[in-house]
Amino acid sequence: MIVVLLGPPGSGKGTQGERVAAALGVPKVSTGDVLRDAAKAGSALGLEAKAYMDRGDLVPDPVILGIMKEALSAPAQARGVVLDGVVRTVPQAEGLARVAAEIGKQVDVVLLFEIADEALVARLSSRTTCGACQTPFAGRQPGEAHAECTARPKGTLVRRADDEPDAIRNRLRVYKAQTEPVVAWYRSHGGNVQSIDGVGSFEDVKARALRAVGR
Repeated sequence: MIVVLLGPPGSGKGTQGERVAAALGVPKVSTGDVLRDAAKAGSALGLEAKAYMDRGDLVPDPVILGIMKEALSAPAQARGVVLDGVVRTVPQAEGLARVAAEIGKQVDVVLLFEIADEALVARLSSRTTCGACQTPFAGRQPGEAHAECTARPKGTLVRRADDEPDAIRNRLRVYKAQTEPVVAWYRSHGGNVQSIDGVGSFEDVKARALRAVGR
């Protein structure tokens, strides 16, 4: 089963995607994962992607999709995969459908995590991150020591610039401009789009996501 995760920043799709992947017994991978793995493996496409990344350039969609095709063909993904951040635009959705079909697979379900904008702003703007190990926290204040930090020296909690309310609203505008057409594309092409209410306890949202994939 191939599962595509969609949802705005802060909707919980990454965290819940890990649980969905565990329930299905398949890996959860992102674009960054496959690019790093391909570059490390030294494949032709991996080396091409590495050249772009080393220059600080965006890796073009054809290169990403070629690497994704290789990844989806690998034994580790034989039973399926949960894809996080792989599809952000309509051309990427079209490309993923094409490369999946070339290896006899398809996107089986799209999980769309939804939460109101202002609820997301409140959630993300209350988030702090350890300045040393990057562990995120909710409900803790900037300047607090992170006693459990694994880095040396230990870090303190900071609020990232992109977690300020104005920055969050801008990220949401970008997300909607890119992703709403993706959702429309999947629906118009017969895709199984399952909307997941992202509001509630961790266990409640997890249960909704697992029901959506038949678990």
